[in-house]
Amino acid sequence: MPRMTKRSRPTALAVELRAALEAAAEPARAPAMQAYMKSSMPYYGVSAPRAKLVFREVFGRYPFVDAARWQGDVLELWRGARHREERYGAMALAGHKRAAPFRTTDVLPMFEEMIVTGAWWDFVDEIAAHRVGELLARDPATMKPRMRAWSRSDDLWKRRTSILCQLRHGPATDLELLYACIAPSIASTEFFLRKAIGWALRQVAWFDPDEVVRYVDAHAGELSGLSKREALKNVPALASGARKLRAGRLAKPERAPSS
Repeated sequence: MPRMTKRSRPTALAVELRAALEAAAEPARAPAMQAYMKSSMPYYGVSAPRAKLVFREVFGRYPFVDAARWQGDVLELWRGARHREERYGAMALAGHKRAAPFRTTDVLPMFEEMIVTGAWWDFVDEIAAHRVGELLARDPATMKPRMRAWSRSDDLWKRRTSILCQLRHGPATDLELLYACIAPSIASTEFFLRKAIGWALRQVAWFDPDEVVRYVDAHAGELSGLSKREALKNVPALASGARKLRAGRLAKPERAPSS
């Protein structure tokens, strides 16, 4: 991970981003946004749709030619942030499509820092599902042991990340890995871990509701009520739809061969 030297002034990129966010800000919105997120860091008052436009404009001019410079700029924006939207900007730069070649397992320490220092769901869930999940899909041999280790971390946000990192993997979800990452937290009383377990299982239910029912039944004595409710939230409808689909396929008459 790049070591950032102490600067007397922010970088040109940070200055440009701050100016763009200030221009887009609605200061009257800022207190409510800060209160909703329970954030000690203030907001400019930039709505999420407007912030996306700002990031698209500012980072549209960014030269994605050097991985070290990109990583350094992401961390500069993250570490030097004065308002929460600036950290959202750092995440947007980290996840930019033109930075895709730079996102290898070598940058996992950067995302780890963002997870641990961000330490709240608006940062962690985005990084877990999109960035760490991407690294896992690209290099499972390296990432699986890392996620298993994170699942046993003293840091609850690293644990949450290990559970949520496959949210976007769909039928390619590695259930063995998911269950291994759930296991150290299955009996936790921590809300954010209980919620993560239920959410991850609910995603599995979209493509295999029977497996989720089996898992919840097998671990009924360990899973919290919250985890169970979240995991099974869509199972009746999904199972019913699957039965109807199978029945429809079976009942559908064969098409007569054309003469």
